[in-house]
Amino acid sequence: MKRLLIALLIAVLGLMLLIAGYVVGRRQAPASPASTNTGKTDAGGRKVLYWYDTMVPQQHFDHPGLSPMGMQMVPKYADEAAGNPAGVVKINPATVQNLGVRTAPVERRLLRAAVQVPGTVTWNLREATTISARVDAVITKLDVRAPYTTVTAGEPLAELLAPQWNSALAEYRALQQAQSADAKALRAAARERLRVLGLTDADIRAAHPGGNTAITLHAPQAGVVTTLDVREGQRVAAGQTLMTLNSLATVWVEAALPQGTAGAVPAGTPVTVTVDAVPGRTFHGKVETLLPDIDNATRTQKARIVIDNPDGVLSPGMFASVQLAPSRDQAVPVVPDEAVIATGTHTRVILAEGEGRFRAVPVRTGRSAGGYTQVLDGLKGGEQVVTSGQFLIDSEASLSGALERLDTPAHPAPASSARSMPGMPMRPGDQP
Repeated sequence: MKRLLIALLIAVLGLMLLIAGYVVGRRQAPASPASTNTGKTDAGGRKVLYWYDTMVPQQHFDHPGLSPMGMQMVPKYADEAAGNPAGVVKINPATVQNLGVRTAPVERRLLRAAVQVPGTVTWNLREATTISARVDAVITKLDVRAPYTTVTAGEPLAELLAPQWNSALAEYRALQQAQSADAKALRAAARERLRVLGLTDADIRAAHPGGNTAITLHAPQAGVVTTLDVREGQRVAAGQTLMTLNSLATVWVEAALPQGTAGAVPAGTPVTVTVDAVPGRTFHGKVETLLPDIDNATRTQKARIVIDNPDGVLSPGMFASVQLAPSRDQAVPVVPDEAVIATGTHTRVILAEGEGRFRAVPVRTGRSAGGYTQVLDGLKGGEQVVTSGQFLIDSEASLSGALERLDTPAHPAPASSARSMPGMPMRPGDQP
């Protein structure tokens, strides 16, 4: 029994070694340079130039079968290569139809799609007023006691007692009854001194003629007291800031524009602004200027927009949604976004030339909007570009070397260590 079992085991091992040798022999079929005229035909009578592995198209074989990678090789027919100009690949029209390859015309149109960007409401600093002391004084009364108090034009803000004011008023009153020319000149000089010290005609008339009089400071415009730097009873020096008054008649909206959009937004571009705090209401304005400052984190440029705010519903600090339309003066060639093939170093589109012929064309693209991409160079308009199924044409172009020939004259592609994974079609520009 032992001898019988040993004999069966040896027979089984021999059979397995025989099968393994046959498989290895099939997989390691010797590769030989294919002749340009093999004289072989397939079952349909078409002349075959060579056979190749779709994963390693640069290797040619003069017989069918399995490649060294174990893939079934496909034939390259003579009628496929004859008559094809450089850079053109040809695919069976039936295959193109079955795979749903679609095309679209290259149009010339204006890219004026609206762009929506975030923004922030801020104070209009052009309407800010600083209330300061013209002379050394003491604040005897403070009518505005808290920041962000809303005041109207002419409303009293504070009362100041200043000896310099009182001496100037006394000098001015002493010359009121003078009749000589010199006295009148002195009286005019005294009045000019009061004006320089910040007193108006109303302040002069309201001053008590008997002695020390507190002068009342009034709001020069309606707005909000944004800063309050003094308190009642405080002594202030000449030139010291008492408070800052900002108007809310107009506000600024600072919108963050991407760099690609900022170049197409000149001053005067109309803008529509919406704020979540005021639902259902739309504010209109214009771009005043682009600020010469790029945010280092977001790489955006701020656009200053002036918005009318007569009822004061917009407050600084609110977040806003800004919608604007970048201006373009002329129509440009555009292609659908899905037609653009970006390889990292180059950008291409594939032109459909009819009867299953396709050609890859390098292009230089610009701004994208509304599902279309602007073509700055490479297309003129009217061509047909492939919008779906590019993977099939890319693979066939890589197999035939059309893309390599396209890049060799002007744009030699750098060597790359990346390789396509088995079963994945190579994209334009990939190294086989």
